Amino acid sequence: MTLNRIPWISVALALSMVQSADAQIADYPPDRVANIAVNYTEALAGTAAPPDALTMLDGEKVQDARTWNEERRPEIVRLFEQNQYGRAPAKPADLWFEVFDKGTPAFDGLAIRRQVTIHFTKDSAGPKADLLLYLPASATKPVPVLLNAGFSANSSAVDDPGVKQGEIWGRDKKRVPAAQGRGFGKLNVPAFMKEGFGLATLYYGDIDPDFEGGVPLGIRAQYLKPGQTTPSADEWGAVSAWAWGLSRALDYLETDKGVDSKKVAVTGVSRLGKTVMWAGAHDTRFAMVIASCSGEGGAALSRRNYGETIAHLVAPGRYPYQFAGNYAKFADRPEQAPMDANLLVALIAPRPLLLQTGNTDKWSDPKGEFLAAVAAGPVYKLLGGAGLETDQLPKAGEPIFHTLGYYMHEGGHGMVPSDWDVYLRFMKMHLQK
Repeated sequence: MTLNRIPWISVALALSMVQSADAQIADYPPDRVANIAVNYTEALAGTAAPPDALTMLDGEKVQDARTWNEERRPEIVRLFEQNQYGRAPAKPADLWFEVFDKGTPAFDGLAIRRQVTIHFTKDSAGPKADLLLYLPASATKPVPVLLNAGFSANSSAVDDPGVKQGEIWGRDKKRVPAAQGRGFGKLNVPAFMKEGFGLATLYYGDIDPDFEGGVPLGIRAQYLKPGQTTPSADEWGAVSAWAWGLSRALDYLETDKGVDSKKVAVTGVSRLGKTVMWAGAHDTRFAMVIASCSGEGGAALSRRNYGETIAHLVAPGRYPYQFAGNYAKFADRPEQAPMDANLLVALIAPRPLLLQTGNTDKWSDPKGEFLAAVAAGPVYKLLGGAGLETDQLPKAGEPIFHTLGYYMHEGGHGMVPSDWDVYLRFMKMHLQK
């Protein structure tokens, strides 16, 4: 059975059949987080159907690409802006780039390294972010690039002593040398160079801090209105700010003659998986999105009561600052939200999207991500792409590669080293045609 052959009115039945058709993800005992119950039993997750991506708010059915692009897609973007991520400002007029490393050989001659400071205001002492870029030394023409949203400063993200030593936000909410931070693994730069891809990264904390009360210390402070101390309930949370910063990195990549700026993919893990989902949904210049374990608030359906929920995200002391204030309205009633993750996935269509997760990452609900992708399939088909083309959850280690892709590794939250190989295969399939 494939969902593409089922009338959309049957989506609740179809999703319930997916739920009963596999046992790839084991049940776990229930738990409590922030004094809120957590369900890990599939039979108790519910079968509420998500909003139909191809039905307008006024009930009109979307029958063609023009209606999608000109009416339904903008409508969905507004729903996410108003109710989940928050509205972000446009590209700043005073944006400028300081290229302080114009092209240094690196990684035993495999790569050419560039380092750029992205200044968000005309004042050089104002908010800024450092972008690290590697291009294949053997390239004879502009190359596709994977842009990574990183938890580490650039100097900690790669094995390259020539990278400027960065700073991160420490536990006391002050900037400290990057070496004092925890490690999050290294980017496999040589693998990308050998396959003809560029690789770029920037530290998300350069854009906006990742803690409650961080607004005065990040980019959002520059856009507060007189009398404001925090953004309004429909204005950008930290996830939206980080996504905005990735768009500013793309602004630079569009100026770099070594980069094929029409083929820039973006990737991130966990909360940065949510970030790249919104970056790719909101900014159609990104040619591809690879989101790792984005879970609740990202690619997992909120209407499912499984793992983390909206209530967990916005609970006091957790992550309400990452989202628009309005998101908390749906903490106890996600089924009343006018948007859900299938609409977020659909916003990336017809561009390639790979959802990567792990079969023991129960908190992030890997099946919820799969179901969101299944429900978004008709939009990909309408726009000339291909959805997952199946409603059967694959076994761990067996990727689904169409325009819309899904891959679940054996293991838990985040990436494992072998996931880079999967990413490269997906990129080669779509960006090296």
